[in-house]
Amino acid sequence: MRVVMLCYALIWFTILVDDYAYPLLGTAVLVVMALWTAFTIHRYRHRSGRTNRLVLADQVVVTALFAICALVMTDDQLKAGLPTVVTIWQGSMVTSAAVQWGMLGGGICGVVAAVGNLLMRGLIDSNMAMDTVLHVGTGLLLGLASDTAVRSTERLSKALRAEAATAERERLARSIHDSVLQVLARVRKRGAEMGGEAADLARLAGEQEVTLRALIASSPPEPDEDGGQDLAARLQALSTARVQISVPATPVPLPVATASDLFSTVREALENADRHAGDEARVWVLLEDLTEEVVISIRDDGEGIPEGRLAVAESQGRMGVAQSIRGRVEGLGGTATLETAPGEGTEWELRVPRPESSDRQHGSGHRGGVSR
Repeated sequence: MRVVMLCYALIWFTILVDDYAYPLLGTAVLVVMALWTAFTIHRYRHRSGRTNRLVLADQVVVTALFAICALVMTDDQLKAGLPTVVTIWQGSMVTSAAVQWGMLGGGICGVVAAVGNLLMRGLIDSNMAMDTVLHVGTGLLLGLASDTAVRSTERLSKALRAEAATAERERLARSIHDSVLQVLARVRKRGAEMGGEAADLARLAGEQEVTLRALIASSPPEPDEDGGQDLAARLQALSTARVQISVPATPVPLPVATASDLFSTVREALENADRHAGDEARVWVLLEDLTEEVVISIRDDGEGIPEGRLAVAESQGRMGVAQSIRGRVEGLGGTATLETAPGEGTEWELRVPRPESSDRQHGSGHRGGVSR
């Protein structure tokens, strides 16, 4: 496109050069145009060469060359509306800005080009109006096309990643099903038949079988267009025979980092319950999506934590609960409340404010309690 514009400018330069006020200056402008065209074509061939700094330099160079045309041409040529030395080559700065910066950048650059043209001519007529529409319209349309292409490419990349992840997951699922799951099922069946300590091993094998089946059946949620991730879908992967997960019927989108931290926090709480609540303890996880915050409750019916036990653990340097749960939640700007007593189980309540970047458009929240 730049080459075509340059050839068009060369034709008009050949026609008007004898009438210019400063023909040599006009020749210098045309030479710089040719050199800059060759340089930008070389750099723009590869996406890595199309940097913001280069595109900004492109705007400056083209605008400067266009401004010099006011010295090259006579007043009569300007008033007559004859093409400048750069002529339509000026539009190359609009196209490069639109491709690099999208609809907004292309539109702004089009306005800059149109204003420069109006200031140089010092008049407004039908030709100036048409040039203004062409500059601004080109910037907006190419910018819109660029934005659409970027979004389409991102969606395609996301779809390809999801397809690859699904294929790998299915391959692993087949491998696990043919080996680990069959072994666990065999241990569960034979242990139950033998009774005694073997029955306890059978129960543990059955729980691990359920957990593993749930893990390979649930696919990791992909981030949405706003970079959010469904926390509800992630938490459901933690469901086992002893752990019941209740989440809202609608997605609970959060920034990926926030969702990952909360998932790790809940997993740490479940691991603590598994170690300390007792072999027969059950655990309930409730996710609530409120208007301004997300609330997660983790409750078990185990033995509970004796008073002062956490303080002793912290004093001895065993910071698992304090650091992994309270630390992560407080790092997200939230609070973690623990309620426990001997024989009454343990309940964690995690409250994390919803970041503004992940606020949804609806004005009311949805409380959890509906399993999906």
